[in-house]
Amino acid sequence: MARQSGGISHDYKHVYTDSARAGRGYRWPWFAAGLLLPVVGVLAISGRPDAASPAGPDLEVTEAPVVVLAMAAETSTRSVPMARAPEALPATESLPPPDAPDRAADGVESIAADVTAPPRDAPPADVTSTPAAAPLQVALRAAPNPLVLAPPPDDDAVQAAMNREAAPAGPMPGHDLHEAGAVQTVALRVARGDTLERMFRRHELSVSDMFTLLRDDQARRHLSILRPGDIITVEHVQGRVLTLSRELDEIRVLEVARAEQGYRSAITEQAVETRVVTAQAIIQSSLFNAGRAAGMPDSVTMNVAGLFQWDVDFALDIRQGDQFSVVYQELWRDGQRLRTGNILAAEFVNRGRTYRAVRFDMGDRADYFTPEGRSIRRAFIRAPVDFTRISSRFNLNRRHPVLHTIRAHRGVDYAAPTGTPIKAAGDGRVIFRGVQGGYGNTVIVQHGGNITTLYAHMSRFHPEVRHGNRVRQGQVIGYVGMTGLATGPHLHYEYRVNGVHRDPLTVELPPAEPVPAAYRERFARETAPLLAFLDRAQDASEAQLAMSGR
Repeated sequence: MARQSGGISHDYKHVYTDSARAGRGYRWPWFAAGLLLPVVGVLAISGRPDAASPAGPDLEVTEAPVVVLAMAAETSTRSVPMARAPEALPATESLPPPDAPDRAADGVESIAADVTAPPRDAPPADVTSTPAAAPLQVALRAAPNPLVLAPPPDDDAVQAAMNREAAPAGPMPGHDLHEAGAVQTVALRVARGDTLERMFRRHELSVSDMFTLLRDDQARRHLSILRPGDIITVEHVQGRVLTLSRELDEIRVLEVARAEQGYRSAITEQAVETRVVTAQAIIQSSLFNAGRAAGMPDSVTMNVAGLFQWDVDFALDIRQGDQFSVVYQELWRDGQRLRTGNILAAEFVNRGRTYRAVRFDMGDRADYFTPEGRSIRRAFIRAPVDFTRISSRFNLNRRHPVLHTIRAHRGVDYAAPTGTPIKAAGDGRVIFRGVQGGYGNTVIVQHGGNITTLYAHMSRFHPEVRHGNRVRQGQVIGYVGMTGLATGPHLHYEYRVNGVHRDPLTVELPPAEPVPAAYRERFARETAPLLAFLDRAQDASEAQLAMSGR
C-alpha cells in the first residue's frame, strides 16, 4: 500500500522494485550470451594451432560459428541459460563432402538440436560449460592445408629483388643491339662536388647497375675518386649500362663491360706516339719569354733551369744574350699532343760559359750527366727555396735589424711569401727539429763529409720530417715564415763544414756520383747523337747572333 506524507502518495519504491525485477529477467539472456561467445572463441582457437588455415574442401570453417550464433540467438529469445553441452563428435568421423548439401544441412540441424534449451522449470545451467566447442574444433581440424610460416629471405635475395625493381624495363643489352641502333653513348663530365651516383641519376642511368659494377674491385678503386673535368663514357640501352670507360692517364684506360654475372673490368693501353722535338732560344728580356718565343712550353723552360741550377743562379746570373738549346720528347695520340716528356739533352750558355747535360738510363734509374760522364747534380742545392729576392747576404759585420747591434750574419736570407715550401739542400738525417732561440722554428740536417745545413724562421714543419728521419735532396721539410727574431717572412739558410760557417752562395759544392764504369761504353754510344745535335744548335745560334750584329 502506498505511503502518504502530507496528502502526497509515495509509491515510487514499489514501482522501482517491479521495474528492476522485470529488467533482470529481460537482461539475463544477453548477459549469458556475452559470456558464452568469448569462451567459445578462446576454446576454438586454443584447440588447434592451425585454426587460421584455409578451410578444406569437405567443410567450410564458417559453418560452426554460424551454428553457435544461431544457438545464442535462440537462447536469448527464450531468456534462459543453456542446459547442457553437446557431446563432441568423434575425431575419426569424416565430415560430409561439399557435393552432399542435404547431409550437410542435416548435420547442422543435428547440432542445433543438441543445443536446444531445457524447459523453463529446469535448473540453471553451469555458465562454465562450452556448448558447440567440440564440433567447432572438429571443423577446424578438418582443414587439410595448415598455415606454415616461411623463413625470411636472405640478403642476396632481397638485393636481387631490389635490383629487379629498380632496373628499367626493356631488353637486356646484347651484341645485336649495336646493329639495331638501340645502344646510346653518353659522356659524363665530372663537375665540382659530383659523385658517380649523382651523374647516373642526372642522365637517367640505372643506379642498380652502378652498384653492381662497383662490386668489381678494380672498377671501384678507379671510380671512387673523381676529379673535376674527368670524362666517363657510358654505353647504355634504355638506361641499363652496357659498358663504361675512363681514361686513367695518357696511356691507360679503365674498361668495364657487362658479363653474364655482373660486370668485368680491365686496364687497356692506348697507342701513344713519342716525338723528339728540338728548340733554341736567345734571352732578350727573361728566360721564360725566350722559351715562349722559341715555341717551348713553360714546363720545358723550367726543367732546363732545374738541370743547371747547381751551376747557374737563374735569379742573379742571367744576362741578355745568354742562350740555350734543348732536345725533348712530346707524347701524341690521334693527332693531338698530350704532354711533354723527358728532356734528352740541353745546353745553356751563361756569360760565355757553356754547360751541357744529357740523359742516360741505367735501367734501375735515369740521371743527367756531362759529356764526360760526371753528374750535373751536386750533393747540395745552391738555393733550397723558390725565393723572390735575397734580403740579406753572408756578412760577418752586419747590423741586426731587430737588435740594432753588430752581429755576424752567417747565412743567406731568402725572402719569400709565407707558406713557400723549403727543400732539403742534400741527402742527410734530421738532427734537430724544434724552436731554437731567435731562429724560431728550425731544422738542422746532417750530411756526409761533416757538413750540416740549417733552415730557420719556418712557419711550420712538414709532418713527415722528424728528429732522426732521413731526407733526400729536394724533399720538402718545412714552409717559409717569420718565427723568432724576424721582420718579415723569409728563410735563413746556413751551410757549415766541420762546424764552420761558409757562404752558401760561393762555397764549392761537392759533386754527385759519376756514370758507373760498367756503363761508360754504352753511355758514349747512346749520347753521341744528342751531343751532335747540340753542336749543330750551337753553330746555328752563333750564326744567328752574327747576323744580328751582336
